[in-house]
Amino acid sequence: MGLSETFYAVKGGIFMKKIYLTALLILILILAAGCTASGNSQDNGQKDQYLENTGDKLANAAKPVIPAKLKLNQHGIPILNVYQVDEEETKEMDIETYLEGVLAGEMKNDWPMEALKAQAILARTFVLKFCTEKESKYEGADISTDIEEAQAYDETGINERIEEAVKETEGLVLSHQGQLPYAWFHAHSGGKTALAKEGLAYRENEPGYTKVTDGNESEKAPEEAQEWTASFSENEVIAAAKKIGYNGLGSIKEAKIGETGESGRALSILINGESISAPDFRIALGSTKMRSTLLTSLEFKDGMLMMSGKGYGHGVGMPQWGAYRMAEDGNSAKEIVQYYFKDITVEKLW
Repeated sequence: MGLSETFYAVKGGIFMKKIYLTALLILILILAAGCTASGNSQDNGQKDQYLENTGDKLANAAKPVIPAKLKLNQHGIPILNVYQVDEEETKEMDIETYLEGVLAGEMKNDWPMEALKAQAILARTFVLKFCTEKESKYEGADISTDIEEAQAYDETGINERIEEAVKETEGLVLSHQGQLPYAWFHAHSGGKTALAKEGLAYRENEPGYTKVTDGNESEKAPEEAQEWTASFSENEVIAAAKKIGYNGLGSIKEAKIGETGESGRALSILINGESISAPDFRIALGSTKMRSTLLTSLEFKDGMLMMSGKGYGHGVGMPQWGAYRMAEDGNSAKEIVQYYFKDITVEKLW
């Protein structure tokens, strides 16, 4: 073999070695890539699980909190100092015991169970919201049995069904974006529920959980809740207007419905051309006489303010006679409250 042949042979051997090494390197890289991909898949699975767990933690963290001022018993249930109006004394009781009296005061104890449970969830939310934002007017009390301050209360109406409704909803409250909402309810919507600015003259921005929807009330509701008429003397009208800051009415010449809202309720009433807040005027006249602001007629005639309307109450949130019908139709308590409020969840706090 000549010199040139030897050179090329060596060169060829080196070339073949390079090919072999290159192939080996590629194989190693492929195997490494496969292991890495497999590792990434596992890492991604762990990451997904972490995010899922974190999401769960965030969801849990987003639950409403129990007011810090309330003590908890050994079972983690808040303790309330409740001023008993009839007995003129403050009693300590856990919130679930207190709610039995509230539920019996707010809803008849022979109503469908899921309606009772829906009312219990709202009542529990109400008292926690009250304790979060307000102070009782009764010294040393967290809340009272005074209906002007809080909710109705009737210990004499407590029976096994009331106890069952409270027990089966123990710790359940409404939540809107991790906060306690105002758990508004009323007797009868007159066929259409209202926004807070309509029914309550709510001064702040409209809450994100109120809505206008069909009331779905039961036909078993009393006629006076479905439709009503009322009349008020000129003096009663003037006195009511003064209560809410309208002092210059003088002799009344005319009255008519002013602006109305999305649900059809009167936002204002025009008396002698003066625009008066309809929800405020209703409270001042007497909410058991002027039963709603869903007015069908209004006029001042022969010295009397004559009006007629539909429904009973402010119309915001859950109508109790709507809960009655939905429960009879087979809906659960959760389905009932989520129908009348939007973007809310039902959370268990204890």
